[in-house]
Amino acid sequence: MNILGIESSCDDTAAAVLSDGKILSNVIASQTVHEQFGGVVPELASRAHNKTIWATVDQALETSGFSMPDVDAIAVAKGPGLMGSLLVGLGFAKGLSLSWEKPLIGVNHIDAHMYANFIEHNEVFPFVALIVSGGHTRLVHVTAPFEHTVLGKTRDDAAGEAFDKIGKMLNLPYPAGPYVDRHAKTGNPEFADFPRAMAKKGLDFSFSGLKTSVLYYLRDQRQSYIDEHLDDLCASVSAAISDVLLVKLRRAVRKTGVKQVMVAGGVSANSMLREKVRAMAKKEGVNLMIPAMEYCTDNAAMIAKAGEMKARLDQFDGMELKPFASL
Repeated sequence: MNILGIESSCDDTAAAVLSDGKILSNVIASQTVHEQFGGVVPELASRAHNKTIWATVDQALETSGFSMPDVDAIAVAKGPGLMGSLLVGLGFAKGLSLSWEKPLIGVNHIDAHMYANFIEHNEVFPFVALIVSGGHTRLVHVTAPFEHTVLGKTRDDAAGEAFDKIGKMLNLPYPAGPYVDRHAKTGNPEFADFPRAMAKKGLDFSFSGLKTSVLYYLRDQRQSYIDEHLDDLCASVSAAISDVLLVKLRRAVRKTGVKQVMVAGGVSANSMLREKVRAMAKKEGVNLMIPAMEYCTDNAAMIAKAGEMKARLDQFDGMELKPFASL
């Protein structure tokens, strides 16, 4: 099948074409308007999607060598995400579906992050997935396509949100997560002993306490001290977050007895987390799947892949498909 994927759940307008399981194009138009505010402004995000979505889809089709008559189905993110942003992508996908008489497939953005792993890995079940992004942190036990049981989730902030907000405290550019990772590579992860909340029990997460701890720590330091030890501070923050993610993932693997593990979402691009998860998988004797960097953050290739999987199961949608801010 030839699937056109469209993603607009937050501040990236993306389109991709998948043909017979292979990604032929994966175009992302990132929005820079939010940098001056230090975070995504929903109204500005939806306006930016409106300006770029047609050009983004057109470029994805052109790069793939396909045109709309070649497309068999249109997959689009239906949520979770910013309502205004989702409406732009969904409305555009519906317009294409009606005008070209192509089937429509609504895709859960979080499902898509997981199944992005199947772009480069064989589809295997069951598995445990650790999904970590700016808005979501959860452990999911997947027994079959789109048959999920949530084992644990964050009780407050997501891991990616903690990275970004702590990075902002350190005066790093927005989005701060990648900059924290970059500085952490040359820092000492044992420089500051930040808390590992709820590490010793259960499968739920909590990162709000870590943010508060870092805030108080920085408040008591001179700016010159922070600048001098920026790499060490970033490494210590990365260690605190990745340690908690790792211990929860290991606990979930042992609880379920699965032999397949995957990590997904924007934070799966974090180098310290990737290194620790690889070591854990080897020690536990489980197969690990981590998406390539271009499939970690929000993209349309993952929407197209999930759409292809739903099409195989004959899970199509009609014009009544609605966006959902939370799913």
